[in-house]
Amino acid sequence: MNKLLVSLLLTLGITGVAHAAGDAAAGQAKAAVCGACHGPDGNSMAPNFPKLAGQGEKYLNKQLHDIKSGKRQVLEMTGLLTNLSDQDLADIAAYFASQKGSVGAADPKVVARGEELFRGGKLDQGMPACTGCHSPNGAGNAAAGFPHLGGQHAQYVAKQLTDFREGNRTNDGDTLVMRSIAGKLSNKDIEAVSSYIQGLH
Repeated sequence: MNKLLVSLLLTLGITGVAHAAGDAAAGQAKAAVCGACHGPDGNSMAPNFPKLAGQGEKYLNKQLHDIKSGKRQVLEMTGLLTNLSDQDLADIAAYFASQKGSVGAADPKVVARGEELFRGGKLDQGMPACTGCHSPNGAGNAAAGFPHLGGQHAQYVAKQLTDFREGNRTNDGDTLVMRSIAGKLSNKDIEAVSSYIQGLH
């Protein structure tokens, strides 16, 4: 069943909606305003703002479009994308995708449980391992549009998982994959896997 789910997700991701090709050089100037929260190169220093550096271009482009359209609500970004074209968004995505991401440190008290969840899931509850979509080293699957997680701030990851679990974030597609996975995670599970992801590289 898990292999079928991953195959379906990969197929959906690879055959998803195409966007304009991004130009990283043009995106650097367009991304200047983004640097206030996400860092000039996409390596945010604030744990509540995601690191964008090294994130897959397809994933970034989708998130920018979802935020601009209101499909994904991000209060801090309200109105920031309104006047940007599809090409502008593609260029910004290409710029951040071309940058090298940084890695944080995992909390040693919860790292073992976090690794267990990330690599093994909760098969008794039908929750697949995170590695199926996000790869063993957290690099994600850029072609399928699955995000790079390794090194991402634990606080940001925890908020996203909680938002998926509570239904406050719903842009995971018609298959509801992240909502169904996050629904099987307790607060302690989310803390552990988020910390593990922060130190993953």
